Amino acid sequence: MNTYKTKVIKVRQPIGDFYIASLPCSIVAQIATADVRRLEERDVEKYLGIQRPLKEDRVKELQKYVKTMDATFPTSVILAVDEKCASLNEDDMELTLSEYIDNEHPEDSIPMEQVAKIIDGQHRIASFVEIDKDGQRIFKFGDEIFDISVAIFIGADISQQANIFSTVNLAQTKVNKSLAYDLADLAKYRSPQKTCHMISVMLDSREDSPFYQRIKRLGVKTQGRVQLEPLTQAVFVEALMKFISAEPMKDRDLLQRKKSLPLLNDKDLVKFPFRNLFIEEKDSDIAFIIYEYFSAIKSLWPKSWNDLTTKGNILPKSNAFRAFMRYLHEICGENLNKIMNRNDFLSYFNKDAFIDGDVTSQQFLPGSGGEAAFLKKLQKKHCD
Repeated sequence: MNTYKTKVIKVRQPIGDFYIASLPCSIVAQIATADVRRLEERDVEKYLGIQRPLKEDRVKELQKYVKTMDATFPTSVILAVDEKCASLNEDDMELTLSEYIDNEHPEDSIPMEQVAKIIDGQHRIASFVEIDKDGQRIFKFGDEIFDISVAIFIGADISQQANIFSTVNLAQTKVNKSLAYDLADLAKYRSPQKTCHMISVMLDSREDSPFYQRIKRLGVKTQGRVQLEPLTQAVFVEALMKFISAEPMKDRDLLQRKKSLPLLNDKDLVKFPFRNLFIEEKDSDIAFIIYEYFSAIKSLWPKSWNDLTTKGNILPKSNAFRAFMRYLHEICGENLNKIMNRNDFLSYFNKDAFIDGDVTSQQFLPGSGGEAAFLKKLQKKHCD
């Protein structure tokens, strides 16, 4: 199975929109197989700095329970699905979940078994799988009907997943007082994820920002907004994170343990040009650079940048954004320790690289190939 379609109900809450669906246990087990297999901490737990590994004794108890005639899991399992693996037809509220193939960068591909991450409910899903002779977990529940109520968050970055996780577990008193204190104290700790998350929120909320009201909080349209939002917070955060850290989970863990991160020398700083700014807690400088860079882009191609409704206009969207961020990485790598402004960035662009109002998906196809072609256009000025 490479795709699965299901009817959903949209739920609107302050955090953003999410979707409720009823999925067969076999489907949930399949799309979250990779997450269920993990005996060690999952990404959310690593981010929070806590340990809640899969408990085999608990799984065995539930495996017996689900086979009883009155078995039920009435509360929803909470799933996070990458936006690249989800497509919603709002006319009939049908959600399609599918694998994501990136031929240009195979490491970024998402197979069907990694489409969903379990924010809450891993033991319930694990009860429908068993360990085979090779030590792998496989679905093994037979043909009996057992549907699972799921709440699906699309495009939630790790900070948002952690927020949902901590809220659910605190509300349901599943954690001890010490852990509850750690979760409530989460906002006090710095991390690459949190810095990138907060910069995206700030740029989305400032009226003078080139990203004003353009970033979706959970991969779906923010309630109350009239204009389209061409970017998701996850896309923004993931792109910015590459300027700061090779191992963001490790960095967060060290900072939570109140250990300092060493500053990089210039050679290593080329790979992570914002890392020293992050270590020195100069998040405002990082935000300023992003603000100035994209303000320069907006001034060069204003028609394309401001046109959020014309089908096929890619300049404000994910593919172009990722290419712009890769180009920024190159520029900053040549200007280490410099807080560049709009005029600095303008010298790196050729206004004639694109015809304003005609930067379309016909020229730059969706996916990694189109992104690479877009980046090549930007680099031509750089190389000349």
